[in-house]
Amino acid sequence: MSPPPPHVLIIGAGTGGLCLAHGLRRAGIGVDVYERHRDRADGLLGYRVGIGPTGARALRECLPPSLFATFLATCARPPRYFNVVTQKLSETASFELRPDAGPEHSEHSVARMTMRQVLLTGLSDVVHFDKTFVSYDQRDDGTVTAHFADGTSATGDLVVAADGTHSAVRRQYLPHAVTRDAGTINIATRIPLAPHTRDLLPERVRQGISLIFGTGGMMGVLHVMEFKWDAARALKPGVAAADAALLRDWPGLSHDTTVDNINLIIWSTARRFPADVLQRRGEDLLRVARDLTRNWHPHLRELLTRADAGSALPIKVSTSEPVPPWKSSTVTLLGDAIHTMTPGRGVGANTALRDARLLCRELTRAAAGDKTLLQAVADYEAAMVPYGFRRVAESLNRSGTNGDDRMYKPVVGRIALLGARGYFGVTSRVPRLRRKFVDDFHTYEGDDD
Repeated sequence: MSPPPPHVLIIGAGTGGLCLAHGLRRAGIGVDVYERHRDRADGLLGYRVGIGPTGARALRECLPPSLFATFLATCARPPRYFNVVTQKLSETASFELRPDAGPEHSEHSVARMTMRQVLLTGLSDVVHFDKTFVSYDQRDDGTVTAHFADGTSATGDLVVAADGTHSAVRRQYLPHAVTRDAGTINIATRIPLAPHTRDLLPERVRQGISLIFGTGGMMGVLHVMEFKWDAARALKPGVAAADAALLRDWPGLSHDTTVDNINLIIWSTARRFPADVLQRRGEDLLRVARDLTRNWHPHLRELLTRADAGSALPIKVSTSEPVPPWKSSTVTLLGDAIHTMTPGRGVGANTALRDARLLCRELTRAAAGDKTLLQAVADYEAAMVPYGFRRVAESLNRSGTNGDDRMYKPVVGRIALLGARGYFGVTSRVPRLRRKFVDDFHTYEGDDD
């Protein structure tokens, strides 16, 4: 006789944790999710993430089919181009991306708030808000109990740390597994998309994702997000009938505050920012962004002037230090809780989804009696740790996310900037290199090794 299926306690209602919860429910495995924020709209940072083939495969496998279809319907208009521009909006390179090649072969532009509402759909009975994890106890009978700041506790067979970069579970379980400052800071802004702000951008920039290589080591990324609904939550004309039916029946739309917008994020080495930038908010933070981009094109500076002050966020970029394998137990980790990555192209989100899919598969095998719970956890970790930390290293060395990048040096920085622009310029003009770049763009985001 097979043992009873395990009951899993997931700490953190982020992308990876909620994807795992859906997969476990579909497999008949008991699950509860504990989230420290007070409700489904609280505490969410960041605005846009790209879900690539790896993330899409994980979502398709773990989510109920109708909810995966809802996820696709809630994505923003897909980008047609990947552009590289100067701070003066001069085009260095432009790559035409593949047309929609099916959900598992395309780049999906997702608003983080919308993604959260999708993943919370159907989990209201298992997601518990306002539950700040404090500690856990591993018991002699093989169970594990999680304790929360309000004095309550929960007992299950496995605790999964999905509580992000500052994971309280990791601090107790793997105190030697640490994150460090990557040396860069982002200021993320969101500008309402209106006829005037739309017209500030060249056509290809409006229809793509644009990387800004500015002089003096000031970088940026710009992406226009357009959805199937308007500010009043009414569906726009021309929405396909199937998508319209899904969105009309989707309760998450009433909780989602996402509307058409322009994401503009700037970043550089932390040395370029005021010492107190992480404490600044609103118009004060936007003023910092404008001061750092004084030599940028007037249209980009006007976007910063028109940004929603309440949306401006300072982000100190962190990265995990590699950690050697550990002895598996009734506690495990996924996503940023174990392998925090620098932002860019959704590598962290896609890798967290990959973790969720893999862990769900292993726990399903344990529930079927094919292996013990501890063996399932060990097999998951044996695969997750190597690919996770490979992605950490790769993300740290992309697009100036490392504060020690040559681009930020006083003299060699100018040479590095010219080299980066030259690389993209040549790559976009040589057919073989252009095809390879586009292929890599569509497969990189945490894809299988």
